[in-house]
Amino acid sequence: MVGRTPLRVLVVDDTVFYRKIVSDVLAEIPGVEVVGSAHNGKAALMKIRTLKPDLLTLDIEMPEMTGLEVLQHLRKASSRVGAIMLSTLTQEGGAMTMRALELGAFDFIPKPQSGNMASNKTAIKEALEPMVTAFARSASRTPVRPVGRPPTPARSMAGRPAKPVPSRARTITGGRRNRSEIVAIGISTGGPNALAQVLPSLPADIGVPIVIVQHMPPVFTQSLANSLDKKCALSVREASNGDPLKANTVYIAPGGKQMKIVAGGDGRTRLLKITNDPPENSCRPSVDYLFRSVADHYVGRATGVIMTGMGSDGTKGLAQMKRNGAFVIAQDQPSCVVYGMPKEPTESGLADIVAPLTKIASEIGKTLK
Repeated sequence: MVGRTPLRVLVVDDTVFYRKIVSDVLAEIPGVEVVGSAHNGKAALMKIRTLKPDLLTLDIEMPEMTGLEVLQHLRKASSRVGAIMLSTLTQEGGAMTMRALELGAFDFIPKPQSGNMASNKTAIKEALEPMVTAFARSASRTPVRPVGRPPTPARSMAGRPAKPVPSRARTITGGRRNRSEIVAIGISTGGPNALAQVLPSLPADIGVPIVIVQHMPPVFTQSLANSLDKKCALSVREASNGDPLKANTVYIAPGGKQMKIVAGGDGRTRLLKITNDPPENSCRPSVDYLFRSVADHYVGRATGVIMTGMGSDGTKGLAQMKRNGAFVIAQDQPSCVVYGMPKEPTESGLADIVAPLTKIASEIGKTLK
């Protein structure tokens, strides 16, 4: 059950095919009510005023008015409706999706590129159902923020501003820990905007490599890297097989692949290996997959960061890192779009520091001194 009050969803797409598939998928999710559909952005804005949906499933590329233009109109109007984008697996689609996330979209799913209606429906259902459920939980935990606007302070049940959750230091229980020589980040839903706050706050001479798994399909990780590279003093790139790890460089695992750290031929150099190994936790790239290799190659010299996202990918890898002396930072619940991935590491005591999004960059910096 998504929630006690039905989540009202408007389906916006210029093709009858996808309007039908998405509507059928949503109709099968308990607690979701499909209140209507629209064939382009202009029609969507008219129906938003009359139907008052909580959420849009929004195609990016449409005639007359694109999904991006819809988001811009909603932002200007301070609308409180959320949006999940349906994106095409192209470089242009990837770049537009990054812009949609910047404008306040909750997340996105890629449109299937082939197959019949039945197989496409299955693919969309697997991607969309957990995302809609996560949106509903997020919306019930805190008021849905206007599209494109910064989050407002959380409020207590009595209506007073809630006290901020402080960073909490914990005793190091793993092996010996020295100054970190690598930062490894795991992140998912809400990740692009969270990374766009954290990474630009890090200095160009940070002195270590940063490796990131952001749950995304192929193409989109390249667009994410390009977008972040323009915002950061650090160099940000999508990782390639055989890349040597260099200081002051951010490596994002390519979508649809696994990424791990391996030793170079000289025994001292560390390289990135990109593989087609199976998904873990239904994820490829997987945070656990990367974190295990960090644990193996940077004993007592690593910082692990677990941030906003659905599910629990990263918890097992963090546990192994912690046993090998890593320092662990977890994003706090109020600043997460979805409090899934940091939840278990925080509640189980794996996290040395629990910090709001605005403090994560400074906490990373402390582990490098």
